[in-house]
Amino acid sequence: MKHFIKASTLAVLSLSNLANAEDYYQKTKGYRVEPEPDPPSYVRNLSKTQFEQFRDVEWLDVGLDFRNRYEYRENDLRPWTDTSSGKSVTKYRDDPNDLWLLRTRAYVGVKDILDPLRFAVEFQDSRSYGDKYETTTNDVNEFELIQGYAELYFDNALGNNRPFNIRAGRQSFELLDKRLIANNQFRNTSNNFEGFRMRFGKQQNNWDLDTFGMQPIVRSKYNFDKADSNTWIYGGVFSVRQWSEFATIQPYLIGRKTNGDFKNNIADMDIYSPGLRVYGLVGDSGFDYDTDFTKQFGRYGKISSGKQTMQQQDALAYSLELGYTFEHEWKPRTSIYYGYGSGDKNSKDNINQHMDTFYGFNQPWSRNDYFSWENLHAPKARLEFTPYKDVRIDTGYNAYWLASATDAWKRAGLSDPKGKSGSFLGHEFDIRIRHQLNPYVDWNVSYARFNPGGFTESVSATTAGAQGTEASNFFYFEVGLNAFGDGKPKYK
Repeated sequence: MKHFIKASTLAVLSLSNLANAEDYYQKTKGYRVEPEPDPPSYVRNLSKTQFEQFRDVEWLDVGLDFRNRYEYRENDLRPWTDTSSGKSVTKYRDDPNDLWLLRTRAYVGVKDILDPLRFAVEFQDSRSYGDKYETTTNDVNEFELIQGYAELYFDNALGNNRPFNIRAGRQSFELLDKRLIANNQFRNTSNNFEGFRMRFGKQQNNWDLDTFGMQPIVRSKYNFDKADSNTWIYGGVFSVRQWSEFATIQPYLIGRKTNGDFKNNIADMDIYSPGLRVYGLVGDSGFDYDTDFTKQFGRYGKISSGKQTMQQQDALAYSLELGYTFEHEWKPRTSIYYGYGSGDKNSKDNINQHMDTFYGFNQPWSRNDYFSWENLHAPKARLEFTPYKDVRIDTGYNAYWLASATDAWKRAGLSDPKGKSGSFLGHEFDIRIRHQLNPYVDWNVSYARFNPGGFTESVSATTAGAQGTEASNFFYFEVGLNAFGDGKPKYK
């Protein structure tokens, strides 16, 4: 009997080790580019929560999360649209702005027990208070369905521990390094889509293929969101993890097609963005890296003077990060980075070189949210460390130049078509402190300062109401509450 128990135990341990050996997934150490997991990071399996009576309910995932953030901005470069008069008027923020942003999320997901059928529902309520300017759907999206999908999940369909699944419905997800497809966890509202997603394998396998075809959701502040019936976003990401112990290789193709609506000033678009992302750790050397390269081509519509002209899309973007983690109890990591997104060289020809960032995440570019992967040269240096348990600090210095001096800095609404104002946009310093107070509460605080460069000062001086002649400051304090804790079992 003892020999049988011992043999059984060894068999279980052997299977456990095999399962661990089959987990090839390696997170990136790149700054703020690790995709949000599926299900979302605030979700817990009910069997692993503080409720001991549910320890056997492994088929149910639950989540309840609340975030409260106070923001203060002065000399904000981002223009806003004033519709109080009944017409849309672009203005700049003349006075400092402070507001409270509240976000509540709830998630329920059922798996295993009804296989192959699974489903999940996620609601989100986003509100803002105290805004001195007209609110937008970046801050407000009251009581909205973020996810609601049914899934057919076939475990081992493609071999041992290699599933196949297909989802249909409303979904929110992130791909690659979040520079093209992201749900945007920092913003008070989320990007999401409606359609189909098929996955061959899973991220723990040595390879998997993630494909999708969806319509983006158009957010409404107070009414139920609807899909954009004119636009499809589609593509696939093939991830290879076993080819090299030093690299995860991800060739991909993402496309966006819009059937224009001339009456509503919507232009036709058919853009393809093939690319290659490679990231990993260089053995035990302490070095890590994350690279992404994409080339865009296709057709891009432009409506002007009551007519639409079709331009050739010919854009390029790449992203390079190299980091090093020191052997120290604070786990300090330093990194250098360079990002490039092409800009349009000549607005009068039929070729558009301005990079289309699709639905990307901007925080890796700028804490102020001033920049994205378009018309930009962006070098930066960063330092991250953990001086105490559950306390993380990161700080960085960023500089920005236009890739094309004749193209616009779209997020600030500034341009010089003649290209006589130079290309230096400015530089930014930021610092952030994050602390997990206990399993249910975390908080973080951040400050960022952007100092304008020659282009920003010159163009702002000739643009009515523009704020770009003085430094801008952004401060926020944020508290997050998770009803189910950190996901670590509270029972023995």
